[in-house]
Amino acid sequence: MSSFDDNPFGEPTVDNPFSDPAVQQMTKKPSNIEAGLEDYNPFDPASQQKSTIVRGAANPPQYAPGAGPAVMAPSSQDLSSVAPPPYTKFSQQSQPPLSTSELQKRQEELDRKAAELERREEELRRNEFNVRRNNWPPLPENCCWQPCFYLDINVEIQPEFQTIVTQLYKLWQVHAGLLVCNFILCVLLGVLGTLEKAGIPDILMSLIYGGLFIPLSFLCWFRPGYKAFKNDSSFNFMIFFFIFFFQFLLTIVQGIGFSPGYCGLYKALTILGNEGARNKFGGLLALILAIGFCVAACADLYLITRIHNIYRSSGASFAKAQAEFTTEFLRNEHVRGAAANMAQAAVRQQFSTPQQPPSNRY
Repeated sequence: MSSFDDNPFGEPTVDNPFSDPAVQQMTKKPSNIEAGLEDYNPFDPASQQKSTIVRGAANPPQYAPGAGPAVMAPSSQDLSSVAPPPYTKFSQQSQPPLSTSELQKRQEELDRKAAELERREEELRRNEFNVRRNNWPPLPENCCWQPCFYLDINVEIQPEFQTIVTQLYKLWQVHAGLLVCNFILCVLLGVLGTLEKAGIPDILMSLIYGGLFIPLSFLCWFRPGYKAFKNDSSFNFMIFFFIFFFQFLLTIVQGIGFSPGYCGLYKALTILGNEGARNKFGGLLALILAIGFCVAACADLYLITRIHNIYRSSGASFAKAQAEFTTEFLRNEHVRGAAANMAQAAVRQQFSTPQQPPSNRY
């Protein structure tokens, strides 16, 4: 009977969790929280801890009222009696006055740049409308002949090739000047009587050489070289190399002076071998001209070597030159017109010829 409750009429203890002795012991023990609250002394300095105050909308910061007014009162001090602050005197760079010659030189340089700028603007304005007036050879406006070509190295040639093309143009001018000097010297030697038969054959041949080779050299090797650098054309490079090589050989012949019409080394030494002051003077002039031809030949060799190196480094080839020649040849209007006329003539001949009936074999 000990397993049953003493009070049968009381609350049942079988399903009551608080009837467990362990639970009853914990509930009867005083709580740590309650003990902490009971032992807390707000006046104890050891129990005071620093707390971090968080400011926000609910807890805005408190500002102490300012001691002074918001608007400053006007000062009664006399400003005229206040000394200005000391200023440091900076040393100014003294520039020497420019002389009149320097000012004139600067003005000329500015005028030259303005003229060059205006010329370039005019060129660009013309390029917009694809209108380019021929400017070479430079002839006066009132001349009966007009320029035949457009030549401007600064506009048509790329900047990295402008130097070499300018040198090529100056070399052509040197060749033209040497031929003109050769003609003048032949006339002078004929007047002095140092040439055989009064120098008539040499004068005529020098005139023919000058009148023939000056324009042909421009058309046959300078113009193809100019167009080769302008359009990066392998075909024009091939033409330039082929003809300029013969120009180099011709310059060597002119410098030696074997053929009549050229005052080269051979003719200069022949004239110097004769007696007389006129022969010495004429031979000295011929020797100077022969040296000029030799220098031009060296310049020819230098330029053809340099241009060939540029040609090899540009990726051009003979096959590319053939392709360009075929394209340009078929694109030419005269060639296309001639081919069309030949085709039309062949078709007309085919239809105009009467056809004979086949003969009877039996």
